[in-house]
Amino acid sequence: MFTVERKGDIEILRMQYGPANAMDLNFCVELTKTVRALAESSSRAIVLTGQGKIFCAGVDLSQLLDGGVEYIHQFLPVLDEVLETLFFCPKPVVAAVNGHAIAGGCLLACCADRRLMAVGKARIGVPELRVGVPFPTVPLEIMRARTGSSFFEEVVLGGATYVALDALNKGLIDGVAEPEQLLAEAITVAESLAEIRPELYALSKRQARWPVREAIDLRTKRDEAEIVALWESAETHAAVQAFVARTLKK
Repeated sequence: MFTVERKGDIEILRMQYGPANAMDLNFCVELTKTVRALAESSSRAIVLTGQGKIFCAGVDLSQLLDGGVEYIHQFLPVLDEVLETLFFCPKPVVAAVNGHAIAGGCLLACCADRRLMAVGKARIGVPELRVGVPFPTVPLEIMRARTGSSFFEEVVLGGATYVALDALNKGLIDGVAEPEQLLAEAITVAESLAEIRPELYALSKRQARWPVREAIDLRTKRDEAEIVALWESAETHAAVQAFVARTLKK
């Protein structure tokens, strides 16, 4: 499911969950456990990457449809938990986006402190609204923090996906690399961040991301009931079903 390779002070966390790293209940629970364990290890930084041509294809929509309302009740909290665990990890986290990073996959990448993406045909973005599902508060606030005010509404409300160079211009990633050099360059970035004293980095990261923490705490209470109701609605179920059917035809 996940493998961890140690290179000096850097731990490379590779997602290997089926062919597309689709995020289901088990994926989220196990990735949360893994990131928490790495946060407590003796390493100084983490590099997160995928496999083949896919970084992460996002939420497993077929599982969502099969599980229905009961599954949604279980899934949404663990989705929030894995994103918060990664976003607020005290260590430097660098995403090496090796391939497609769609919806939840884009969110995982955006949780990282630095994001490098391989140039090529791979796409990254958050097409949630085009799929037909609302943004929970945690994903929305992470996207607000990572894309900045210039492109936040365009990226979120437009629901487009972008190749690497376009994603760089929209603030979704920080840099690009040739596919064969991506991991090495991500490790170099991680090593640079690892040179900072861990306690200083952890404190400064916590301070920098405190507004996101406050926004999540405030807006989750305000919007949670409406968000859950939308996720559970027959209209959302039908929209996701139609999206999956269209995708399977391609």
